[in-house]
Order: sequence, then structure tokens, then C-alpha cells
Amino acid sequence: MSSTTTPVPPSTPAPAPVATPKAQPRFDAAFKAGAVRSWASSGKSARVVAQELGIKPNCLYRWRDEMAPSPAVPPSAKADSNADLRAQLNAALHELRRVTEQRDILKKTLGILSEPRTSAANAWTR
Repeated sequence: MSSTTTPVPPSTPAPAPVATPKAQPRFDAAFKAGAVRSWASSGKSARVVAQELGIKPNCLYRWRDEMAPSPAVPPSAKADSNADLRAQLNAALHELRRVTEQRDILKKTLGILSEPRTSAANAWTR
């Protein structure tokens, strides 16, 4: 009885499945606006409203931020704000100098009042 063994070819691992990206649903502007209005008027949390609509809560937050009107800042306002900031800084520095001077005066006063008296009436010892 001779047993011949046939060589077994090394097994090759099966190729890993390629993950295909899921197509993200596209929502039109009307749906987004309605979802944000519903969320704002319902008083419910974003998570609850998102579950009701079958979307993720972060979509509601992003749509709300996208729909929020952006504040329009005219170029002249930027220059004015720089001048305003400079004026505020100068006022703060002036106040700091005044308060620092008051503190120094109070420190000196406290030092004077904390010194032991050297008058003749208090110099008496036993």
C-alpha cells in the first residue's frame, strides 16, 4: 500500500471585498429649510427631529448654520472698528494707570499704619 500524497496548493486568501461608498442622499433646499423650521418650532432636540426625518443630527446643525444670514460688514466698519479698538485700548491703559496709582497709595498707607507706634506714651515698658 503505497500512499502517494498529492501536493496541496497553498490556499490563497480570498480578495477583500472592496467597500463601495454609499451614495449620500441629496436633499433639496425646501426639505432642508422645512427640517430646520420644524426643529426650531418643535422644541425637540436635534436628535429626536433627525430620527423622525431619517437623517443625522449633524445635518440639522449644518443646515441651520448654512441658512443663517451672514452679517455683512462694510469695509468702512472695519476701519472704524480698528479706531474703536484703539480708543478702548487707550481708555483701558489710562484706567490701569489710575488704579495702579491708587493701589500704590493704599500699600504705602497700610505700611504706615502697620508700623508700631513710637510715641512717648506707648514707649513705656515694665
